[in-house]
Amino acid sequence: MGIIYCIMGKSASGKDTVYKRLLELQPVSLRSIVTYTTRPIRTEETEGVEYNFVTPDILKKMRKQGLIIEERCYHTVHGDWYYFTADDGQIKDDETYLLVQTPEGYKSLRDYYGRDRVRPIYIEVEDGLRLARAVERERLEANPRYTELCRRFIADEADFSESVLLSLGIDKRYQNADFDKCIAELSQDLKEFLKESRKDSAKPHEPGKIIYPPKSK
Repeated sequence: MGIIYCIMGKSASGKDTVYKRLLELQPVSLRSIVTYTTRPIRTEETEGVEYNFVTPDILKKMRKQGLIIEERCYHTVHGDWYYFTADDGQIKDDETYLLVQTPEGYKSLRDYYGRDRVRPIYIEVEDGLRLARAVERERLEANPRYTELCRRFIADEADFSESVLLSLGIDKRYQNADFDKCIAELSQDLKEFLKESRKDSAKPHEPGKIIYPPKSK
């Protein structure tokens, strides 16, 4: 049975960069899942890589077709932006996947595919450094949206609160102040997770058992 690893983190925590680097390095065999959004594409983004960028009308059509696994709406200063994951044929039962998600999206995927198959990877950065990175990234945009940046930064405090993370069993944190060190730790853990999965697949299944990343020492 393939595993779906969900990378999560507050805005400007570097989760998208971590995602791309792991797909490049392939510490274990990883396939990408490209989710969808109705928000405008950013300068540094590529269609079909970070997201499938679609219109609200396409989202409505996919809803009618029953393809939506999970969906979130952010009421931004520029209007409603939707992010969603679709059962569109990307996910196979025997492959291992990596995608960027939110806690809410992670829970929906876990409920849809099962707790043994969907596992969290949480990226963390100190708030001051994270805010500085967010401003620098936004400054590079043709039309910087600083108001939306501030809204998202504040909203993250609720979306990624300790109570939310603990309710989902997320207790391992990958610190991304040093990118190379973060990637090295993640790569090693993914190899260990694969070994554990192979061992567990040879054992009788224990109902309700959840395998999460190891706790920080």
